[in-house]
Amino acid sequence: MTPQCPLELDRGQILAYRRFVGGLDERLPAGPASLQRAAWAGLQDSMPRAALLSIHARVEGTRPDTWEDPSLIQLWGPRFSAYVVAADDRALFTLGRWPEIEKNRQRAVRTAERLHAYLAGRVMTYGEAGRGLGVSPNSLRYAAPTGTVLIRWDGARQPTIWTVPAPDISPAEARLELARRHLHIFGPTTTAAFAQWAGIRPPVGAAAFDALNESLVPVRTPVGEAWILASDEAAVRAGREASSVVRLLPSGDAYFLLSGADRALLVPEPDRRAALWTSRVWPGAVLLNGELVGTWRRADTDFTIQPWQHLTTLDREAIRAEAESLPLPPTSKPIRVHWAE
Repeated sequence: MTPQCPLELDRGQILAYRRFVGGLDERLPAGPASLQRAAWAGLQDSMPRAALLSIHARVEGTRPDTWEDPSLIQLWGPRFSAYVVAADDRALFTLGRWPEIEKNRQRAVRTAERLHAYLAGRVMTYGEAGRGLGVSPNSLRYAAPTGTVLIRWDGARQPTIWTVPAPDISPAEARLELARRHLHIFGPTTTAAFAQWAGIRPPVGAAAFDALNESLVPVRTPVGEAWILASDEAAVRAGREASSVVRLLPSGDAYFLLSGADRALLVPEPDRRAALWTSRVWPGAVLLNGELVGTWRRADTDFTIQPWQHLTTLDREAIRAEAESLPLPPTSKPIRVHWAE
């Protein structure tokens, strides 16, 4: 698909829209509906409790156990990473990534069938299940696109694993809704960005956008041509003043789970991009006054903030207060914030 006669959007409009739909300008009220909105594009949880901190950035009253709310589940989602998603959205983040290559489909089905037969209704660590089946535990992730495998990983021990009935929806339907989710949260976006995020082949991502063609609007951004949902056009056009709130976004948060030119749009400076999107484990990002202004890392209750610019005393106090508000497990040690100048 090649956008024709695109709508012109500037960086400010795009970032304001993404903060708005991502629930980052103002926290949502506590409750299942807000949790589902916070997890609209899934909550990556590959770093221990990253999903919980992403929820905290968006929903009032987040507690250390909110990630286990009955409205949420945990599974291997895009790129086989651990994700927390709304229970009602299980099909989107599993069947929506159904392999197009026959041998990969067979591997997914075969792994799921063997796992289901071996577990026989039991819950066990994926290490135990892998040893019982005589395979590498990591290979059990290949069953994830069937939508029949759920996990629970608390960040400290091996994930536990069990099987559930397959979702009652076709892979094609699930993929179209997954594409809509990506367009809504990451828009303006491209077919290549969707495929990269979802962990699917580029032609498959392009086919999904083609199927949605009549509900898409072409746009031109500072980093190239892209698409938005027609239903989001008014919100994108609206533009909004940057909120003064502070958010400590964890590694893999949807706001900066970007690739390619989208990274340059969010963080124009190359040296800052290199500091955020590292070759290994990404740090967290500090969001202040609508812009990313630094990175953060945590070791137990010690937070190290690496600012990218001068921060006023009020800015530092706000960042410290946000760190102290994070829903970490109870501990006798106080939160300590260090500044890596």
